[in-house]
Amino acid sequence: MTEQLTGGCACGEVRYEADGEIEFSFNCHCRKCQQATGTGHSSAFAVATNQVQFQGEIREYKASSDNGAATYSGFCPTCGSPLTSRTERFPDRIYIHAATLDDPSRFSPAFTVFEEAAQPWDPPMKELEAAPR
Repeated sequence: MTEQLTGGCACGEVRYEADGEIEFSFNCHCRKCQQATGTGHSSAFAVATNQVQFQGEIREYKASSDNGAATYSGFCPTCGSPLTSRTERFPDRIYIHAATLDDPSRFSPAFTVFEEAAQPWDPPMKELEAAPR
């Protein structure tokens, strides 16, 4: 699906426009996403880094994934809204949190990842298939 997507943080200091192909959309239940968002999972979509433009500063928190790759959680330094995630494993891709869209109802996850890490109070959506690993 090719479309323009716009969004930003809660305070408006960071805005983005993404033009181009959405590579995929998903719900992730990994512990890193739980901690980065303060929820039971992260809902996000992937786009090529050269297809998205950001206005405003994004700060990033660096962590390591289970396989040792560096991951970066991007947030607004003013309001703290989580905005993005990226990994050194896929340097040409950025994951944008779905709730940051101006119209989050346009988001529809295609699959779920790390179901085994889901919290009992936030189970994976039954209608979504687990991504193959």
